[in-house]
Amino acid sequence: TDNCLFAITGPTGAGKSSVLRLILRQFETTQGQVLWGEHSIAAYPLERLRNAINWVAQEPFLFSASIASNIALSNPQASRAQIMHAAELAAIHEDILRFPEGYDTPVGGRGVTLSGGQKQRVAIARALLTESPLLLLDDALSAVDTDTETRILRHLAELRLARPERSAIIVSHRLSAVAEADHILVLREGALIEQGTHQQLLALDGWYASQWKYQQLEADLNAA
Repeated sequence: TDNCLFAITGPTGAGKSSVLRLILRQFETTQGQVLWGEHSIAAYPLERLRNAINWVAQEPFLFSASIASNIALSNPQASRAQIMHAAELAAIHEDILRFPEGYDTPVGGRGVTLSGGQKQRVAIARALLTESPLLLLDDALSAVDTDTETRILRHLAELRLARPERSAIIVSHRLSAVAEADHILVLREGALIEQGTHQQLLALDGWYASQWKYQQLEADLNAA
């Protein structure tokens, strides 16, 4: 569905990333089918399907090039202003300005000069530089702090208003990253055990509600 934010959560090994790989057709379904709109994704040519999707993995790959070049990988014709805007949306712009050479700072092989959270945000900026109608974030906020996570999610919400044709799917074990989604799927051992909005899932008082209470308590203890 256009202009929707979906989320998938659940314990480790629940099958969250596997759902995204089914969407990307990295392997094919053996039962049922995956629909995009009213059509099975199997009906789309593979190249066309993947060109319509931007996927940001938990451990993104960066090339030994400048930060600007890594962001522009998805859109080599992008201007420096466009690159900087994407970086601002991904909450990495201020970090980049603190580097000795700014956007021209060499990243190093596989991004060794950047922290895990910085690499994730560079990869998110890269994804946001394209017009792909579907954005997949596969635990791509796991290495950023909650304040930065909130900024990025707010920017994604603003971007959805500006680009109503774009939808996103967020996979995360951190429930603060999925709470604002239009629809949340909860998986366990490859099965769908709960679904709904954040408030609906809290009312169910199941796995999601229990995990939300635990994570909120953990956040409060860390803040103290």
